[in-house]
Amino acid sequence: MEIKRAYKFRFYPTFEQETILAQTFECARFVYNRMLRVRSDAWYTEKKRIGYHATSSLLTELKKEPEFEWLNKVSSVPVQQSLRHL
Repeated sequence: MEIKRAYKFRFYPTFEQETILAQTFECARFVYNRMLRVRSDAWYTEKKRIGYHATSSLLTELKKEPEFEWLNKVSSVPVQQSLRHL
């Protein structure tokens, strides 16, 4: 017989950690919504599918633009994960 257990944890971040988390969530949400728009536009205008690898390349190009340099200030892992979830 297999016994399963669950644990609950609470996290009380410091002000600095809250700031970093908020920036990370903002970047992940922005990238998800932006790439969803790119995929949707490609589908509705050209009936073309855009996958993860293409959106990942677009993200790399987006990060190089001066207007979106704030995307480089957070870890790339959550941002890339938001693309995988898309």
